[in-house]
Amino acid sequence: MNSCFSSVIFSCSFFLAALAGQPVTGFAQGLQVKPFSFGLWGDMPYKKAGDDPKLPAVLHSINQSDIAFSLYDGDIKDGSSICSDNVYTEALAMFASLVKPVVYVPGDNEWTDCHRTNNGGYDALERLAHIRKVMFPNANSLGQSTIALEHQGKLGEKYVENTRFSHGGIVFVGVNQPGSNNNVIMSAKECTYKSARTSAKCDESNAEYLERDAANVAWTRASFEQAKAQKAAGIVLVTQGDPGFDWPETEDFDESTMPEFSGFRNFMAQLANETAHFDGQVLFVHGDTHFFKLDKPLYSPTKLLPNFTRLQTFGSPSLHWVKVHVDVNSADVFRVEPVIVKQP
Repeated sequence: MNSCFSSVIFSCSFFLAALAGQPVTGFAQGLQVKPFSFGLWGDMPYKKAGDDPKLPAVLHSINQSDIAFSLYDGDIKDGSSICSDNVYTEALAMFASLVKPVVYVPGDNEWTDCHRTNNGGYDALERLAHIRKVMFPNANSLGQSTIALEHQGKLGEKYVENTRFSHGGIVFVGVNQPGSNNNVIMSAKECTYKSARTSAKCDESNAEYLERDAANVAWTRASFEQAKAQKAAGIVLVTQGDPGFDWPETEDFDESTMPEFSGFRNFMAQLANETAHFDGQVLFVHGDTHFFKLDKPLYSPTKLLPNFTRLQTFGSPSLHWVKVHVDVNSADVFRVEPVIVKQP
């Protein structure tokens, strides 16, 4: 089993393994860059799980920390509640309560899954368009203080949600790759099961996936090129969906080849290729599965990318967050600390 951790009850820090004993190349080498830290959180609050009373303690914990900013990896609501406009308004208020900048990455519950009858039977692509207009009101991050972001698309238009910025020798990238198989619909039965979708809407969704997946790959490729040009010590790439990594968990069966993960395969193959040709460390962050996990997953039964680390964040009903310490002058670059939030 390749996991460093698979339980939420833990409090010590983790050190991401770089090429052990090897000096850091590129940006950090011979330069004095001040260490910093940032936060990661997502998959909260889920009202139906009773998260609302827990959320203030999480926000307080983040606000009292010394992080430079945080990134939220999707799911501003649970997957069985109405996708009404007030959901996004409430999420914006949540982000506005944070003193430091916060970068939002969309999740499946706020658009991909809105076709479900228990979500109100919305047109998922209309909800995605709404997110692009409402959740990215300008070119900056959210939060009481902000940072400037690069966007793949223009404000209010396609792929505005794919973001990028650099800080302290690290390139940070947000990519709209949500759960529910990245909006891929595999069959006619899946199309209409507990759903308000028609076959025509499912065809539209699959076409949307193909177009967005190509855009995501292009944005990731460009981000690695930018990191190389900057001689960055690392890249942090944040999405929401769990792409299926569990070769070692299931031993002789590759979970990633299951149909429910097919929508991630093209992107993950590109990410593996980019990582293999990058000298720095790659921290791939996702939510979706709702428990903390840090590992160096195999991308085939026998191959390991030594500079690639997966970090899976907490989620409802375990409302905690993750603090990542960055020191580009260390061989590890990233040091990960799960922050367990005590409720009053």
